[in-house]
Amino acid sequence: LFRSRKLMNNSKKIGVVFVLATFLWIFFHFNLSQYLSLEYLKGQQTNFLAFYKENALLAIGAYTGVYIVSTALSLPGAVLLTLLGGALFGLVTGTILVSFASTIGATLAFLVSRLLLRDWVQDKFGRYLEAFNDGIKKDGIFYLFTLRLIPAVPFFVINLVMGLTPMKTIPFFFVSQIGMLAGTIVFVNAGTQLAQIESLSGILSPKIIFSFVLLGLFPLLAKKLMNFFKGRSVMKKFKKPKSFDYNMVVIGAGSAGLVTSYIGAATKGKVALIEKHKMGGDCLNTGCVPSKALIRSAKFMSDAKKCQKLGFKNAQVEFDFAEVMERVQRVIKTIEPHDSVERYSELGVECHTGEARIKSPYEVEVNGKVLTTRNIVVGTGARPAIPPVEGIEDVDYLTSDTIWDIRKQPEKLLVLGGGPIGSELTQAFARLGCEVTQVQRNKRLLPKEDPEVSQMVLESFQSEGINVLLQHTPKKFFKRDGKDFLECEHNGSSVEVPFDALLIALGRKANTTGFGLEELGVELSPRGTIQVDEYMQTNIPNIYACGDVAGPYQFTHTAAHQAWYCAVNSMLSPFYGFKVDYSTVPWSTFTDPEVARSGLNEMEAKEQGIPYEVTTYGIDDLDRAIADEAAYGMVKVLTVPGKDKILGVTIAGLHAGDIISEYVAAMKNGFGMNKILGTIHIYPTLAESNKFAAGNWKKNNVTEKTLAWGERINRWRRNYV
Repeated sequence: LFRSRKLMNNSKKIGVVFVLATFLWIFFHFNLSQYLSLEYLKGQQTNFLAFYKENALLAIGAYTGVYIVSTALSLPGAVLLTLLGGALFGLVTGTILVSFASTIGATLAFLVSRLLLRDWVQDKFGRYLEAFNDGIKKDGIFYLFTLRLIPAVPFFVINLVMGLTPMKTIPFFFVSQIGMLAGTIVFVNAGTQLAQIESLSGILSPKIIFSFVLLGLFPLLAKKLMNFFKGRSVMKKFKKPKSFDYNMVVIGAGSAGLVTSYIGAATKGKVALIEKHKMGGDCLNTGCVPSKALIRSAKFMSDAKKCQKLGFKNAQVEFDFAEVMERVQRVIKTIEPHDSVERYSELGVECHTGEARIKSPYEVEVNGKVLTTRNIVVGTGARPAIPPVEGIEDVDYLTSDTIWDIRKQPEKLLVLGGGPIGSELTQAFARLGCEVTQVQRNKRLLPKEDPEVSQMVLESFQSEGINVLLQHTPKKFFKRDGKDFLECEHNGSSVEVPFDALLIALGRKANTTGFGLEELGVELSPRGTIQVDEYMQTNIPNIYACGDVAGPYQFTHTAAHQAWYCAVNSMLSPFYGFKVDYSTVPWSTFTDPEVARSGLNEMEAKEQGIPYEVTTYGIDDLDRAIADEAAYGMVKVLTVPGKDKILGVTIAGLHAGDIISEYVAAMKNGFGMNKILGTIHIYPTLAESNKFAAGNWKKNNVTEKTLAWGERINRWRRNYV
């Protein structure tokens, strides 16, 4: 299907090139440019007028056709044709004809440029044009309108360049129609006095050109001014200090706050960092670090149970659950100095322990002291979401924040949630000997991943004895004979699940209340996170937000990524700003098999209607995976049809989160499957799976015609060379 589309597209290109070449040959072969001179038009004006009086419709049709063709071909002479329109048809009729003919011709040139050149330009230079493309998607109408209002900018250049961008055809047509109208009227009006015009340079005096430039800049200036005055109207009700104690006050010392404050201090700004609980935030204390420490211990138990696959008859491991949980705390303590008050104080950050309260956009109170600041950055993170299930208030439940405090091993652990957090902890505690039941409302585990990936994880869980209940909706918690139960609804029937410990892992809710945002009127998104723009700025100009409290991703690495934009944009505002880039955000779910992804997966590509090709490689065929008794999983790559440009990658298997980095680098820096295939990978490693996936892509994209030619050439070389 993709190849047939490609052939049809190539046929269109060949046809368009043939038509263009034909018209251009006619134009230059018959020297038609001689008829597009001011002297010729003035000399033939009387004849033109006479012809128009006798054949009005024919004259209008011929004139409009010539204008459209010349504009579509980007031929010189548009100004002269416009003057002729004024001379022949008068101001009103001439303006109407020229306006529509020029817009139709410009749109045709736009479409020709798009058909012939856009794919090549975007593939070749796409990584350099990302910011430009994003700007066109967001403000392309303003840019185009501005350029159309300035006749000093050659319109044919605008047509061709805009065809290379993501701008839609219909907006291009209508914006061009309106934007070129002012210049059209000036030239058509000048054409009504064609006999008196001595040169084209006399039509547009420097004063008129300057006026057009100002007119052209007006839309963008108006937008900037509107944002400026909107910000001022928000800020005018707050008293601005004559001077500030700090350039930046950061609230929250998780990943987002730590990186923001570090960058602010590194650029010699005076920065205060406020944390009410523990430095390092969720990631260090209750999230990434403890969960990965627990997963590592659980993996050891899993390996011991599979010892026969490694050639051992048996392996007995004795352990104390409490000691395993203490090891988790030891890991936290070992990493803790990296995020400590002492370290950040040495880096130049003034650290405060206490509850922050934003009193105004310029004032933050902590421990009874008011800090004045030019900018505030909110990085207050998120907390576990608790579902409104009947009876839950009577259950002593655990969350991803509190489960690290337990020292007694649960016998029957019930986990609510089939997303990344719930799935990671489900498998870890099951491997440590807990009888685990996982309840998931969705029909799949990890529902954001492709179905076959979810199925791999499900089969792994079931093979380890985990009781996974899909499409089970929690209805109520209750006790019977002193024991805890959860009642679920499944396909219209009631299912009772007994448990002695409950872990709720249903996602996280942003911490947006209790420290002054509501009183200031800081807007929230429909997801309940702080609403920020592409500069990480809230509706209050000098308040920024990053990390879990801002979304849309709740990963430590994206919090750090956003923090850079918060720090730099707040320090440079209002002079300049950088737009945050989420184009290649990777993430990994640390189950076994591990699942890592960046960019689109197949499910999202279908939902968004994005054409794609799929290439897969089964890791069960990889030498190193076989040697490690980890021969399971796959690499799944989505590419642009017929091209090696990578749209997204999903990897399921051992160390998937490490292996995917090569693809993230490829997407970020604009190289594709051919470059990955041509890169030397160490043998034997798991990273070779990337090379083999690229090899499969190459095989899938070699056409039968190419192979036939190769066969002919090799046959000829065997017989005659």
